Amino acid sequence: MIQYQIVPINPHAHLFEVTLTLDKVSGREVELYLPNWIPGSYMIRDFAKHIQWLKAESAGQSLAVKKLDKARWLVDSCGGDDKPIEVRYQVYAWDLSVRGAHLDQTHGFFNGTSVFLAVKGQEEVQYKVNIQPPAGEAFKNWRVATGLQPVDGTKEFGFGWYQAENYDELIDCPVEMSDFRLISFDACGVPHYMALTGQHKVDEARLKNDLIKICEHHIRFFGEPAPVERYIFMTYVLGKGFGGLEHRNSTALHCSREDLPLPSDDPEKVKDSYQTFLDLCSHEYFHTWNVKRIKPAEFLPYDTQNESHTELLWAFEGFTSYYDNLALVQTGIIPIKQYLLTIAKTITTVQRARGRLIQSVTDSSFDAWTKFYKQDENAPNAVVSYYSKGALIALCMDLLIRKLTDNQKSLRDVMVRLWQEFGQPQIGVKNDSIQTITIEVCGQQHQKELDDFFQLALYSTDDLPLVELLKTVDMELVFQPRNDRNDKGQVKDEMPHNKPKPSLGIEYQGANLGITVKSVYWDSAACEAGISAGDQLISMNDLKIDNDEFAKRLAECEIGETVVIRGFRRDELMRFEVTLKASVADTAYLVYCNDEKDESSKLKQWLTH
Repeated sequence: MIQYQIVPINPHAHLFEVTLTLDKVSGREVELYLPNWIPGSYMIRDFAKHIQWLKAESAGQSLAVKKLDKARWLVDSCGGDDKPIEVRYQVYAWDLSVRGAHLDQTHGFFNGTSVFLAVKGQEEVQYKVNIQPPAGEAFKNWRVATGLQPVDGTKEFGFGWYQAENYDELIDCPVEMSDFRLISFDACGVPHYMALTGQHKVDEARLKNDLIKICEHHIRFFGEPAPVERYIFMTYVLGKGFGGLEHRNSTALHCSREDLPLPSDDPEKVKDSYQTFLDLCSHEYFHTWNVKRIKPAEFLPYDTQNESHTELLWAFEGFTSYYDNLALVQTGIIPIKQYLLTIAKTITTVQRARGRLIQSVTDSSFDAWTKFYKQDENAPNAVVSYYSKGALIALCMDLLIRKLTDNQKSLRDVMVRLWQEFGQPQIGVKNDSIQTITIEVCGQQHQKELDDFFQLALYSTDDLPLVELLKTVDMELVFQPRNDRNDKGQVKDEMPHNKPKPSLGIEYQGANLGITVKSVYWDSAACEAGISAGDQLISMNDLKIDNDEFAKRLAECEIGETVVIRGFRRDELMRFEVTLKASVADTAYLVYCNDEKDESSKLKQWLTH
């Protein structure tokens, strides 16, 4: 057994102190390492940079420690002789994210990948962790929320000893310590909890009721029993924040205060921000099956020291993104029209990304480490999201399977097969596994059509057959120029006919003076005129512009008109002559094909079964 003790030694200085004890050591040297990335977030993050210092001793004698590289240490055990070794080190914890470690006088949070050194060659032994509170009266009400199993008399949510069966489990169970609000509920007989840290108000009964619907829906989707004995949503509530990271029996979430439901909210409506939060909860919970247990072959086992490339993130993140908000409409939390608006916005997001014409979704998955997670100002022109496009591929697959099987089968049948044949026995999913299962679900007579679909959807940059497939559920998809800057897609009863408007072809944000260009589309009027990301534009035709006035000034112009725009690039004043182009028809409008609106039997069959 390998033991740790972790103590928030100085919350004001954001320092955890960790003691690693090896009961018996055979051999001359012990190699220790810290992961360089955390599963679920595909970028090298170099967590070891936050280790302040590291010391080792045995029987009161200091041991020599040699650093091998950025995340590995070699401890000289002085011959071993089965003597215990104690390694102490401090970790600076000021990463306010779901991926690292964060500590102050209000709470402590850490992922094991940030704080627990691994012993090379001992990853499969049992691990115990003694989690201690900060010293002082101010922390007397703090508790512990974690997916780790309490042992040796430790009470649930109490400080003390916790256990993991191996190192992989240890680093897959984050820890939150604070005076959090705890919401408890059962889903299909399994205890579930939400720990809310941070100042907030919430309609607890409504949140609990919606979470029960979501969790039970996902459990029954794959089939009871659930693969967990308990589950915890660890949620840090902020003024502004959003994010989540999945784990085997828990998730770490960030949300904004406005995302939570309030007692004063209309009980008949789900506000947009609350839907976004429920989507996040649903997304991370669906990952309990899809990526935590149904995994790419490249992730069995995880190599947390090096990048692990897979072309399958389109399925693991994309399918999860499809089912996260589909669960909300199938459980009756949101109405059909509200769900369709979510689909329209997703289609718009993908359509506006010029990167969809450059990068396939499998390449996007493979290059997540260097492109998707390290996006720069050119990302809209070079990168397609395997989340968003993956969700649209899942939508297409669901509708195509239903069409080919006369609604006798759906994408759910593929997901259940993946769970039974890969997730439960812990066999890695290969690049062609999903395609093979889909063909088997639909029948071999449809192999040619499905092969053609997968070639187009996964390995080409051609647009997906959304128009044709949405017609099978009585929905018409048309692309229109956006009405205004906030138009991200709509659902209409009748066919719209938006007029093109003059456009620069940029994304921007307000600045103290004028506007700052965030990105420039490569086929735009701004690009042809030489405007670049980072430019601070201050005037158009000698009139001042700001975040509000810019859109108004632009709307007063004509397509094909040449305007003079001035702005600063770094500290140099620049002058641009821009010939305005027509706005691109890249905004998705979903239109009902008949007068039944969302009561269409085909539409309801898709969205309720």
